[in-house]
Amino acid sequence: MTAPTAAHTAPTGPSTALTEATDTQENHVTTGATVWLTGLPSAGKTTIAYELAGRLRADGHRVEVLDGDEIREFISAGLGFGREDRHTNVQRIGFVAELLARNGVKALVPVIAPYADSREAVRERHAENGTPYLEIHVATPVEVCSVRDVKGLYAKQAAGELTGLTGVDDPYEEPEAPDLRIESQHQTVRESAVSVHALLSERGLA
Repeated sequence: MTAPTAAHTAPTGPSTALTEATDTQENHVTTGATVWLTGLPSAGKTTIAYELAGRLRADGHRVEVLDGDEIREFISAGLGFGREDRHTNVQRIGFVAELLARNGVKALVPVIAPYADSREAVRERHAENGTPYLEIHVATPVEVCSVRDVKGLYAKQAAGELTGLTGVDDPYEEPEAPDLRIESQHQTVRESAVSVHALLSERGLA
């Protein structure tokens, strides 16, 4: 009498788990970078960042948008808007962005960062660690920004309810040589995001 033959079962050991992990990893792009979008309030930085984030995620990138208001609430709570506190805030954001980028995340940073030396310090931190960094100047004129006035800041400043508004009664030092300059008043949000995406592709980062 012949003994029944046991059904063949594929092994589920370490090699199978490794293959599955590899397959999963291949669906994600693991090259990180920081994309810092600097510009005046209501220039369109955050809107462009979220549009770009959607495009990158669709391509398999891991993406985080470091929103300036959220950073102020959770990481830089207690800081004011004087030059020293603004510098400290930018350095904290730069540290988080570089940490994310170094670990394979596209860190999109739509933050004003009004002072050139603060932005340069962030770039240098990335360079020291060999982490890709792109500076995008969303160069929307203050006249256009004040009409958009997404958060009502320009109206408050005009009414005397707010002081220290960047680009109005507080300095904004425009980047002299950004990796890309966007004039958002002449193109759609999608077109702006496409231009940043094209730059990332040109640098081998998208």
